[in-house]
Amino acid sequence: MTKLLEGKAGLVTAAGSGIGRASAISLAEAGAKVMVSDVSEESGQETVQMIKDNGGEAQFFKCDVSDEEQVEALVDETVAVFGKLDFAHNNAGINAGQVKIGEMDAKDWDKTLKVTLYGTFYSIKHEVNAMLKTGGGSIVNSASAAGIEGSPNMAPYTASKHAIVGLTKSVALEYGKQGIRINSIAPGATFTPAIEGWAKDHPEQYEGTLKSIPTGKMATAEDQGNVVMFLCSDLAKQNSGVTIPVDGGYTAGKLEE
Repeated sequence: MTKLLEGKAGLVTAAGSGIGRASAISLAEAGAKVMVSDVSEESGQETVQMIKDNGGEAQFFKCDVSDEEQVEALVDETVAVFGKLDFAHNNAGINAGQVKIGEMDAKDWDKTLKVTLYGTFYSIKHEVNAMLKTGGGSIVNSASAAGIEGSPNMAPYTASKHAIVGLTKSVALEYGKQGIRINSIAPGATFTPAIEGWAKDHPEQYEGTLKSIPTGKMATAEDQGNVVMFLCSDLAKQNSGVTIPVDGGYTAGKLEE
């Protein structure tokens, strides 16, 4: 792969597995130095080792994005280690309390928004302040197909992801002339280890999901990571304030049976 991010440095949250890990690896393969962050040191260090084994440069910093002080420390450490913050992928999010709204415990609502929405807010706040010191950068947030359309039994997650889409647009307007671009990806169903297990246990449900995807294929974590890498590169220098679905066309409309 062309080294589109040679000389660049940045961070990825929730990079210990899934989309975050694939994003960190893709960014490193493009030549970037990557600060891998996760609440799990073990999984985060595994990502770092995978990058190093592939000839890339990465370090780990443990961070719970629901705590603003930890987020600020993550950004500060990235700048201290690499000298700057050129990009960031704010990927951390959870989906607690998958029930109808009338049955939902407010604690699950609060927990989901604290990590998914507030964590993204904390991250953007401290990232833009770091980027302003060096002339700008690129931020990518993880929204979701659930940030584009409604999803039953996932009200707090859907609300937080819709909010991230709006937050992305607002920040693009606020900082565009200061050299900061900000975009979101909206992953659809993605073939992660959790999905792989579900596909084996419930093949009929998995096949039904594939039929709902126009391309007939489920995205991989690598597909998501590659779009993040593109958005962080100068190839996307005129992309800001947009949310890009990475879902095989799922949110484009409904297929006829």
